Amino acid sequence: MTKAIRIYANGGPEVMRFEDIVVSPPGAGEARVRQTAVGINFSDINVRRGGFYIAKPLQFPVIIGNEAAGVVESVGPGVTGIKPGDRVAYAGMRGEFFEQTGAYAEVRNVPAERLLVLPAGVSEQQAAAMMVKGFTASLIINRVYRPKAGDTILVHTAAGGVGNILCQWCKHLGVTVIGTVGSAEKAQIAKAHGCDHTVLYREVDFVPAVKAIVPQGVSAVYDGVGKDTFTASLDCVRPFGMLVNYGNASGHPPPIDLLHLAKRGSLSVCRPALSSLTADVPAMRAAAAELFDLVARGVLEIEIGGTYPLADAVQAHRDIEARKVAGSVLLLP
Repeated sequence: MTKAIRIYANGGPEVMRFEDIVVSPPGAGEARVRQTAVGINFSDINVRRGGFYIAKPLQFPVIIGNEAAGVVESVGPGVTGIKPGDRVAYAGMRGEFFEQTGAYAEVRNVPAERLLVLPAGVSEQQAAAMMVKGFTASLIINRVYRPKAGDTILVHTAAGGVGNILCQWCKHLGVTVIGTVGSAEKAQIAKAHGCDHTVLYREVDFVPAVKAIVPQGVSAVYDGVGKDTFTASLDCVRPFGMLVNYGNASGHPPPIDLLHLAKRGSLSVCRPALSSLTADVPAMRAAAAELFDLVARGVLEIEIGGTYPLADAVQAHRDIEARKVAGSVLLLP
């Protein structure tokens, strides 16, 4: 017997139960992982709520979560390249990264092809805090809008998990970074991780605040908020610039009339899907190698805003929803 967090219905944090489960021996192509750190992503909250990420009804009970790190205990038939004792991490299974969940557990069987062996310079907690968020940043920066020296980029929720990585990565590439944040404390976190300018969006309208810094508009906006920021962000973009919406923390962005993009200066809009990267195993492994290298060299510092025992997942979700923590949040089995 081992422990996991399961839900039997959608709802608030209180629907999560910490209870005993049975984990079978690893099957063909699988490895059994004793998890030491589990990353929390906002998609977990949406799955728990029964929100907009769900493409088909859940089959309860469900163990939520899609990202973790730990140590391989055993492997099933046909597994090569992974062995007991390896430190590993993963982000998502074979479909959308928020499907086939099961990370909120002490022990889990994982398809060996999904496991990434951690180098000496990356801890298990760093890995659990960075894989989904780092892959998202990699997808944006390497595949959607590659920032270059001289650009100015607006990053929404700059002190959040993805935002924090985007700010540092952009700064490394010679970019001027403007970040929106929710408090003075989060502004300090953002400034310590690459932000040149911060805008407290709860106190001021971010559009005129951004235009006061860069009157011609920013080269691109990286938006993980969605509905509350998407349309207004178009007014921050310079002609021929791009708005990248990579998340929907406040809900789906509203539909957009393509003519509005023309009238605002021949703008582009992109909505990348993380599964476009993670479903391609060689591409995922190449992205992971780059992330591990950036962390090991100190280019990226993974901000862990809070850690909670796995048994306290309810409180962790409450604190995230109340915006009490910045950076990545971990559950520790």
